[in-house]
Amino acid sequence: MHMSDGLLNATTSMLFIGVAVVGVAIAAARARGDLDDRTAPMAGLVAAFVFAAQMINFPVLPGVSGHLLGGALAAILVGPWVGALCVSIVLVVQALVFADGGLTALGANVTNMALIGTAAGFLVALALKRVAARGRGGLVAVAFVAALVNTVVASLGFVLEFAIGGDTAFPVSGVAGTVVGVHVLIGVGEGVITALTVGAVAAVRPDLVYLLRGAAKPLELRTGVVA
Repeated sequence: MHMSDGLLNATTSMLFIGVAVVGVAIAAARARGDLDDRTAPMAGLVAAFVFAAQMINFPVLPGVSGHLLGGALAAILVGPWVGALCVSIVLVVQALVFADGGLTALGANVTNMALIGTAAGFLVALALKRVAARGRGGLVAVAFVAALVNTVVASLGFVLEFAIGGDTAFPVSGVAGTVVGVHVLIGVGEGVITALTVGAVAAVRPDLVYLLRGAAKPLELRTGVVA
């Protein structure tokens, strides 16, 4: 999912740098209302976890691997605005320190993974909030679906950007089929990691799961045991 330098032309790269700057600025402004003494440390832990998890690749197909994007995970645990900031920070550090993703492509990467992916994952989770609030099994299932959708939608962001400013020697339809197909498989891995992580947090501190705010939690989520 990390795009490298030269994959998009200069005009398109600058366009999505602008999109990323505006999106992150909006997220930063909106995140102030979600951060307090309890959620701020959680946001730091989420960012650290996403950073570490993105450094680990898992095999998808022969010669093809994927890694956690983290948008749905962050959105479910700390909310969409703070989640978008967490993933953005991770992507910036990776680009500047580890050369993971090109600097000219940083705007596109932030747009895809931190903005589009996080928004898609959270909207799916929000739509399924009643299922998530039924118990840990429901929450884990919702986390899996949200992460899978997050990954596929983020890959569609890449396809859109490539259609705008990619190499015209490659047909967009072929690129779309390959990219989306691979990311469906990556999304399964993303879903498993997200489901396990969210389930582990909910088992210990369900009150820290942003998605469950305002929901009537069953005894299973309140106490960590099944009634």
